[in-house]
Amino acid sequence: MDDTLDLQEAARLLKMHPVTLADKARAGEIKGAKVGRAWVFIKIDLLEYIRSKYPRRALQGDSTEVLECHSSNVRTHRIGGSRSATTDDEYSKVLALPTKERRGSSTTS
Repeated sequence: MDDTLDLQEAARLLKMHPVTLADKARAGEIKGAKVGRAWVFIKIDLLEYIRSKYPRRALQGDSTEVLECHSSNVRTHRIGGSRSATTDDEYSKVLALPTKERRGSSTTS
């Protein structure tokens, strides 16, 4: 059957060392089966593994910067998310955490 690959062929397809592939298969990271003493891999499973390693940005587009104004080249970072100042303020209000004003440096003139 042309759909199955042995350890050496699968390692060549994935461009990794056969020992590394065997370790990943044993850990369940890469789909494979040990039939007797030999590892057997199905080619489509290996191709799906490769696809799963594509960066999400390549699949969904770059979301870190967005054009705000179509008449200029100015790029701004999106706001929001778990590290935004707005979210921190809202969390502080909900949790009723005390806030302190930060002192300035005592070495400034």
